Formats: sequence, C-alpha cells, structure tokens
Amino acid sequence: MKRTYNPKKKEGDTMPDYSVTRVMQRTKESVGKFERHIERKNDAYENMNVDLSRTDMNIHFKDCGNSTYNQQLEKMVAEGTVSLRGLKADAKVFDEMIFDVNTDYFERNGGYEFAKRFYEEAYHFAEKLYGKDNILSAVMHADEVNLFMSDVYGYPVYHYHLHIMALPVVDKEIKWSKRCKNPELVGTVKEVIHQVSHSKKWKSAKALDENGKPLADKNGKPIYLKSYSVLQDKFFEYMQEAGFKGFERGERGSDAENLSCTQYKLEKDKEHLAEIEEKIAAADEKLSTILPVRASAEIIDNMGKKTLTGKIQMSAEDYGYLSNLAKECLVNRRTVQIYESSNRALSEKIKELQAELTEIKEKCKPYLEALKLAPPKAKEFIGGILNKFRQQKSEQAKDIFYQPAEKETYKHIRKPKHKKKEDFER
Repeated sequence: MKRTYNPKKKEGDTMPDYSVTRVMQRTKESVGKFERHIERKNDAYENMNVDLSRTDMNIHFKDCGNSTYNQQLEKMVAEGTVSLRGLKADAKVFDEMIFDVNTDYFERNGGYEFAKRFYEEAYHFAEKLYGKDNILSAVMHADEVNLFMSDVYGYPVYHYHLHIMALPVVDKEIKWSKRCKNPELVGTVKEVIHQVSHSKKWKSAKALDENGKPLADKNGKPIYLKSYSVLQDKFFEYMQEAGFKGFERGERGSDAENLSCTQYKLEKDKEHLAEIEEKIAAADEKLSTILPVRASAEIIDNMGKKTLTGKIQMSAEDYGYLSNLAKECLVNRRTVQIYESSNRALSEKIKELQAELTEIKEKCKPYLEALKLAPPKAKEFIGGILNKFRQQKSEQAKDIFYQPAEKETYKHIRKPKHKKKEDFER
C-alpha cells in the first residue's frame, strides 16, 4: 500500500524526529512483570494500543529460548559467565534499554521493513555496549498502534521500538590480600570476574572546567556528566555512521533546546485542542438538530395508544422512527462525551507544559539577558563551556562499551610457590 499523508495534514506540520535511548534498572523480583510485556506472554495488556493480532510481526534479534530472564541469569552464574558476588538479594541486576524514534520517522521511510533494518543495527550497537553474551533478549515491537498518527495518515500506523534486556557487566580484578601467606602475591591479580554492577557500568564522571578543576552548581555540589547523556550521543553517532539519517539526537537537557521543544509541543497541543473543540461544537450542533420538525415533543407524546392493561401500542412506522432516533441520539451523545474527555486531558497537559515552559524561561533568563548586553562575549563564554563538555563526554564515552579482558593480559600473574591449597587464606 502506498503511504501518503492525510490531506488534512499540513505540509511540514510534524515535530522533529528524535532518537531516544532509555535505561531502566530491574531487580530479579520485578523483572518478571516487564518480561511478560516485552515477550508478549500476557493474554491482555493495560496498554490498550497493543494489537495482539500483529504480535507475530514482532522481531526477536535474540531471545532466551524457553527460559525466563531469571533462569538465564542463574544459568550464567552457575557456568561462571557472570558473577553476582557482593550483591544483595534485592539488587538491580537487569538493564532494560529501549531504543525509540518518532513513529512518523519510520512511516515516512518505509514503515515495517525500514524499522526492521533500523533496529537490527540498533541491536548491534547494544552488542557493542553490553557485550553480545550479556544480552538476554532483544525484540522489536511492531504491534502497538499509534492512534494519533493513525488519525493523521488515515490508516493504522504502528509505533516501532526496540526492547533490550541485558546484564550490566564490568570486568573486575580480584587481588590477593595481605592475608595471603605468600607476600610476593599480595596486591597482584588473583582472578578477573565478570561482575554484574549497574553503578559501575553507568558511573558518572565529574565535569571539569578549562583548568581541569571540578565544576560545581550554585549550591556548591559537583556537576557530573551523566553516562546516559553520553549514551544518547554515541547511539546517535553510531546510527548516523550506519547510514540512517533524517532524525536528530534526543534532547540534551539544555535549557534552550528544552524551551524550543516544549514550546513546540505546547503549540501542537493547543492546535489539537482547538480541533477537538470544533468537533465538540459540530457534534452539539448535530445533536440539537437531530429531531425533525414533525418529531416535536407534542407529536412524540401523542404517539401510540394506551391499552386497558396500561401498555402502549403504536404503528410499526412510529416504533421504527423512535427506535432509530434514540440510537442516533445515543451515538452522538457518546461522541460528545469522548471529545469532552479528550478536551479535559489536553487542557491538563497544556497546563503542565505551560508550567514547564515558565520554569525553563526563568532558567534561561540570565543567559538571554547576557546575550542582549554582550552577545559576542556571552556566546564565546557559553561556546567554551559546551566545547569543554563535549570533550569530556568524548573521553567518558570510551568507558561505556564493554571490552572483555583477554587472558594474555594477565600473564604477569605469578603462581604461588606453595602448591597446597591450605597454605593460602582465601
């Protein structure tokens, strides 16, 4: 089927397409709930947009076979592939990562087939990030309908996105302690384990100024470069290099960019609200004119004849007329209720966006005033800070990809002279 825009949609009336990468932490106890959603193990879902008739179109780039996520983790621990050493029973040991780009981006570029190619490449990025063996599941959902975009295009449009369930593994050196009876071994590497650790995998580095000194906020607390922000950068760069163009990197959190994006969403919601209000008015008008002239209250009251038993008898024509009239009224009233419900929801959303916009404007105020007073100097100052942040992010990015240590790296480990196991304190 040829994909075209709905004629009602104005040319260029789309929000910029952004790539988004989210990472959520899951415990062994909580992961089952998310597994049922990701792997489509439920018969019904709270998300009413899930179309189970299309679930067989979901694409698994990797799965656990017949095992659950927890069973696969237990197997990897038993085989020594990963270690949960030192972690509490309620520790967050799973990373659920979601790759996403605006629905419209895929629809414009070929829909389902394009989404498959895009997310297969995104899966390869996740392999580089976590290590292939540390990914338990990777599935592209193609069965969640986007109602708004379906209305825009005039046919069902689906929201394509990729779920990754992985273990945040880092290589950890275990060294011989002072309790070792062989002093030559103290401080040397005893073994290297593949430790599951979300905090170490996604540790944040302190932001530094041009002199290499830590930056602090207005309260004197150190400013950190968030690892997730670095992740957004690397994913965007990776997909661009892989040939997928036409979308932008997800919002960076800068006040200026948040301001423009929030302003855009606010304007779009206002337009949508205006459209709904027009539909409500049209529905009200239709409801008010639904009764023909002959169906006045007096005529309706006089329809039918009361029998001795108290029942009303009327002609088949009158009954059919009243029946159709009642059904039409019910349909139109329901339509008005739906529009009014959407109206209330959008009104609340607009209030939230307006509050967010006001807050962002306040944050931006000092920078905007500085730009008015001394544009060149202010731009140069802000540009210097941004360049420094980019440089630090680039350095930090080297640590987010998983690079398992080669055995040859640890050839320097000296073997103990005492061969008896009891000679050492483990």
